[in-house]
Amino acid sequence: MSAITSDIDLKEKIVRAFEQTPDKKNAQRVEAIQNFQKLGLPSNKSEEYRFTPITRALERNFRFDQLNAVPSKINSIDQFLIPDLEANLIVFINGIYSADHSKIISPESEIIISDLRKAVNQSEAPAYFEKYLKSSVDPFTALNSALWQDGVFIQVPAKTKVAKPVFVLHINNAETEQSIAHTRLLVVLDQESELTLIERSASLGENNIFHTFAEEIIVKENASLDYIKIQNDEGKLHQVANSLIHQSDRSKLNTFTLTLNGSLIRNNFHIAIDGENCVSHFYGLYLLNGNTLADNHTVVDHIKPNSFSNEFYKGVMDGNSKGVFNGKIFVRPHAQKTNAFQSNRNILLTDTATVNTKPQLEIWADDVKCSHGCTSGQLDEEALFYLRSRGISLNEAKAMLLYAFALETLEPIKNPILKTYLDNLISIRLNKS
Repeated sequence: MSAITSDIDLKEKIVRAFEQTPDKKNAQRVEAIQNFQKLGLPSNKSEEYRFTPITRALERNFRFDQLNAVPSKINSIDQFLIPDLEANLIVFINGIYSADHSKIISPESEIIISDLRKAVNQSEAPAYFEKYLKSSVDPFTALNSALWQDGVFIQVPAKTKVAKPVFVLHINNAETEQSIAHTRLLVVLDQESELTLIERSASLGENNIFHTFAEEIIVKENASLDYIKIQNDEGKLHQVANSLIHQSDRSKLNTFTLTLNGSLIRNNFHIAIDGENCVSHFYGLYLLNGNTLADNHTVVDHIKPNSFSNEFYKGVMDGNSKGVFNGKIFVRPHAQKTNAFQSNRNILLTDTATVNTKPQLEIWADDVKCSHGCTSGQLDEEALFYLRSRGISLNEAKAMLLYAFALETLEPIKNPILKTYLDNLISIRLNKS
């Protein structure tokens, strides 16, 4: 069967699944499924997905002709939590919000957390929902916009600092059969507010999992966001995450994405710097082994002048793993006095591991400072020899060098408990390499 025929069949199955949903007459969802049909699923000729054969993986591993019927009851989620971290906990199980496991500890004067389905019809959410994250651009954004099962709307009032982080936990239960889930998040930080947002994906069971996640985060004037994403899923996870963060004047943004496990992980990360005097830092670390494929596609779009962005991603590939990094920086004609920097560095530990990296700059302004670059190689033999000559074993020496290589990406993490947790995850992974 040709790739084109398979693509058409798979699209039809997804459209039929949409026709089974109770929201099939919703105008926004109808528009999204129409956009999905127009865009089609990406083939190996699609420039944006050419290193990530996600359509083939979906064809091979999933049935889309029926709705997900996996029970969403889990007795305990303790194994997926961050020890000793006090946080507002929002839990989704197979795409459905779990009131039993979620817990909001911050007062409503600090943060408002509500059902996104209700919020898009009766609160401020409609002014922001799908305003910047368009279903007409990416097929998986369109798929999520048509099929999302559940979501949360988070709003931080003006001049408010949320003392406790918000921890969004996605659990996919595939113990009895495949799991297909689609979740949504809308976050609005009003003027001069502050929030730490943590997201994690986790799974149960040995069956295949397909999870799409779409989020829109609005950071208004003088607001500050720390955003951390943890992808440490031991299951057969196929995940496409579409994240769009919109910044206004004088806002501050720190992001960190850690990818350790999963079958196929695709992160589409779009930052719209639509304000002056913004400061934005984007850090990422992917430590891959086995047959894991992790693809980080980032877009940093400087729309207004006088802002600064710094993007720094690192990767370590072991076994038969594959890393992909495609980072784009756009500097629009009116974005004079922009400072934008991008760096991607990679280490390959085996001959069978691969990495594809493509940093890009597109500049339409003339008074800017911009740079980008990438490196790919192996561990420094001289450094290894130096450590071995001091009586350190080969495995320990490798782990020490890799740990020093990775540690720099933790710079934006401010919460000491979270930083220790991430440090331990990194150390455990590298000592097993």
